[in-house]
Amino acid sequence: MGSRLVPALLVALLVIVHAQLWFGRGSLPSVNEMQRRLSEKTVQNTQTLADNERLSAEVKDLKEGLEMVEEKARQELGMVKPNEIFVQIAR
Repeated sequence: MGSRLVPALLVALLVIVHAQLWFGRGSLPSVNEMQRRLSEKTVQNTQTLADNERLSAEVKDLKEGLEMVEEKARQELGMVKPNEIFVQIAR
C-alpha cells in the first residue's frame, strides 16, 4: 500500500502543477492575454506621446506668435499695455 501512495501523490502533484499552467493565475492563456494588452497599451502610449509633442509644438508656436504680434504692435502702432508709459525718442 505504501508503494502505491508515493506515485499517486506524485501524479496528483503533477496534475495540480499542470492545471496551474493551463488555468491558474500565471497560465499560458493569461500570459498571452497580458502580452496582447501590453502591446495595445504600448501603441496607445506611442500615439499619446506623438499627440503631446504635436500639442506642445502648437502651444510654443502660439506663444511665440503672440509675442511677435505684440512686438509688431508696439513698434509699428505704438501700442502700450495698461499702466505703461510710452516714450518716443526722436532723432
